[in-house]
Amino acid sequence: MHCIVMAGGSGTRFWPYSRVSKPKQILKIVGSNTMLQMTVDRLIKCKKTEAVYISTRMDLVNAIKKDIIGVLPGNIIAEPSGKNTAPSIGLSALKIANIDGEAVMGIFPADHLVVGHRVFEKALNQAARVAIEKEGLVTIGIHPTFPSVAYGYIQFDPESKVGKMDVFPVRTFAEKPHLNAAKRFVNSGDFLWNAGMFIWKVDVFMDQLGKHMPDLRSQLAKIGKRIKARKSFKDIWSDLEPESIDYGLMEKADNIFVVKSEFRWNDLGSWNSVYDEMPKGKKGNLIRGEGVVIDGKDNFIQNDNHFTAIVGLENVMVINTPDATLVVNKDNVEDVRKVVNYLREKDRENLL
Repeated sequence: MHCIVMAGGSGTRFWPYSRVSKPKQILKIVGSNTMLQMTVDRLIKCKKTEAVYISTRMDLVNAIKKDIIGVLPGNIIAEPSGKNTAPSIGLSALKIANIDGEAVMGIFPADHLVVGHRVFEKALNQAARVAIEKEGLVTIGIHPTFPSVAYGYIQFDPESKVGKMDVFPVRTFAEKPHLNAAKRFVNSGDFLWNAGMFIWKVDVFMDQLGKHMPDLRSQLAKIGKRIKARKSFKDIWSDLEPESIDYGLMEKADNIFVVKSEFRWNDLGSWNSVYDEMPKGKKGNLIRGEGVVIDGKDNFIQNDNHFTAIVGLENVMVINTPDATLVVNKDNVEDVRKVVNYLREKDRENLL
């Protein structure tokens, strides 16, 4: 399997720690390595991995080449500009197609936490097998352990299991639900968390793009010719419409399968995810760096050489960097991106 790690995001919900020039995927969010390095290492460990590639923004290429171990410089795929996941994955598919047009490729987010390597690798092996035998588009679904409103969901057909594998046809995809809907999903037994991982043969993927996203497929064909001629394709790329792979393809195609798996998974989409993953004190307080919580519970302090005290509060997050401080209720962490939008409107590039 040729593994593509998607590492072009901006990580706005991790502001002020995450910045445009150093987004969360190249930060050490939950361990001694960056999220990107952890993802690369996880994929390299898989026995059937032929090579690992990184798809990222042009402005992050040098930082990734400098810091990431295990990926050849020629395997870093640079997008001229952000166009969402469908064009990005299409560009990566062109890279793999030049090596082997019938190869299996896997798409993986750079910033997800995965615990349980054997279960993870088993899921990938089953996905690759279905991608070849059924010529299907395969995704990974995680057995939900609670009714999350932060994740998308996949509904599968439990009566149509593929052989002896934990693989099922997909009925539908559901966006992040409200709490009552999330509870219904979990209680039904036929919904999984959408882990945002995809496995398919390159030629099957391109054929499906031709059916469901013909404009993108046509433009990719032109880009492919430019690449072979070693010419710039920035002008073609700039004309592409931004589109997610979920909306553009996965919700339209009819040969979609999901591998039901149970490795521990967290998409680390916000500071709440970090709080959930880290060990806490008796009153639910988490302090990373120097600080103290007095007469408070369920608080989170993240420091960068900056002492912080919380007194008489609960459910509060305080994130410090040398030039900015974020104070937010844990129930509102999804709104941190509004701060980033505000700073853009005020032309505060120094804080972005």
